Amino acid sequence: METVYHVLAPPSPCGYLPDQTWRLEYELVAAMTPTEYMERMERGWRRFGNTLFRPRCPACSACRSLRVIVDRFRPNRSQRRAGAANDGVVRLEIGRPQLTQAKLDLYHRYHLFQAEHKGWPWPTLDDRQHYFESFIDNPFPTQEWCYYLGRRLVGVGYVDDLPAGLSAIYFFYDPAERSRSLGTWNVLSILRKAAEQRLPHVYLGYYVEGCPSMHYKSRFVPNQVLDPDGQWRDYVTEHSRP
Repeated sequence: METVYHVLAPPSPCGYLPDQTWRLEYELVAAMTPTEYMERMERGWRRFGNTLFRPRCPACSACRSLRVIVDRFRPNRSQRRAGAANDGVVRLEIGRPQLTQAKLDLYHRYHLFQAEHKGWPWPTLDDRQHYFESFIDNPFPTQEWCYYLGRRLVGVGYVDDLPAGLSAIYFFYDPAERSRSLGTWNVLSILRKAAEQRLPHVYLGYYVEGCPSMHYKSRFVPNQVLDPDGQWRDYVTEHSRP
């Protein structure tokens, strides 16, 4: 792995828990293998494009990496409904990341909806550079998962195929199709693919207990979270009961 720079950002208001302060450690890499990134994920790092990051918060450890145990996963009732609504109806195409206007438009509509309804930061009119750096320019081959309803693009996700699991990087969808639970369907699709490849885990990024927008992750069970001491432990909450 070739590191370009490494920095510990100053503390700032937390984007997940409004009463907390967060501090993030960043590392920009010029080159990295899937195995090297797998090792970093096991130490609590995540990435967008060539930028690795992990929390280094002064008084909070709520951000935990979460992974689902693939061969023991069983969908709950709402997940089965999402499967029934989309399986055989929404088409999935997996390929190389490519920047298109259709994806940029969908990305903007999704973030505009989240800003209006969930208080996310307002998107800029042209996210092209940010999108390219986050999803297209990667240090190793990354999969782009495009979901279509008929010929219309309704969802896009980015997934890393790693030695010991699939890692969901990010997913966005058409707000007009939110009744389809496309976010849930995307995770179900990743779990299905991981089972086909006989991979042990699907990594869903950070789970933050107390952050409503993160609750969906804990509903995929059984799951584990990474403790600050670097050990994975089984995790169960009221949100993760079938």
